[in-house]
Amino acid sequence: MKKTFLYLAIASVTFNSCRKDENVAAPEVSIETQNSYDDQATAAYLQNHYLDAKGNVQFLAESDKTNIKLADLNPVTLPSGVVYIIRNGAQPEPGTVIGDTDILSLMHNTVTFVATNTDNKVEFTSPYPFRNTIAGTGTPEIDPLYYFAKESVRNAAKDDLQKQRSFYEIEGFREALQKFKAFNLEVDSNYNLQGLIIVPSRAAFARDAHYNYTGIGFKDRSFIFNFQVYKSTPAPATR
Repeated sequence: MKKTFLYLAIASVTFNSCRKDENVAAPEVSIETQNSYDDQATAAYLQNHYLDAKGNVQFLAESDKTNIKLADLNPVTLPSGVVYIIRNGAQPEPGTVIGDTDILSLMHNTVTFVATNTDNKVEFTSPYPFRNTIAGTGTPEIDPLYYFAKESVRNAAKDDLQKQRSFYEIEGFREALQKFKAFNLEVDSNYNLQGLIIVPSRAAFARDAHYNYTGIGFKDRSFIFNFQVYKSTPAPATR
């Protein structure tokens, strides 16, 4: 591998930007309140984080007058509440359109959080690693189930719920990722992350049953994808 890890050699299981490492369950609130918390936490996150030279999310100190906060990088908010940022100067030219059933090759560091209100301060807390191929294998993840759930997987399920694509797929991630284009890179290529997608819990699994990806439940959990699509290969819808 020719990847330059630098500080990633000692990367933690969450974004380097996250300063809270507790994983304590918060009291359940109404769906409407949780949705509001998600939006407020997202807004706060955009204010106090930035992208470094490789596109990795980092915490932005109040004294930092050099780096540009995410809120000033033209974030786009979709009707679903999903927010995405297309990183300037880090996109493929011309790039490949990402299709609904494509086989992805995805380099990324993704963390899931719960938006909570503590002492009238709403922010993302309880970080938990979802995927980190950068500090992990150093190679992209291929054909992730949370982007497209193959028919073969669904047909092998034992009950009707697990036969539904929604049991596996993160809807808001799928929606926003198709706003980007894919590169055409080999798996051992150096990474240069092309953007960020923040998926509020209502556009992820909300409070619905879902596939066991990490051993914890994703109830009320939002996801932050920091990524680069190495390849997107067209595939039949029935695969």
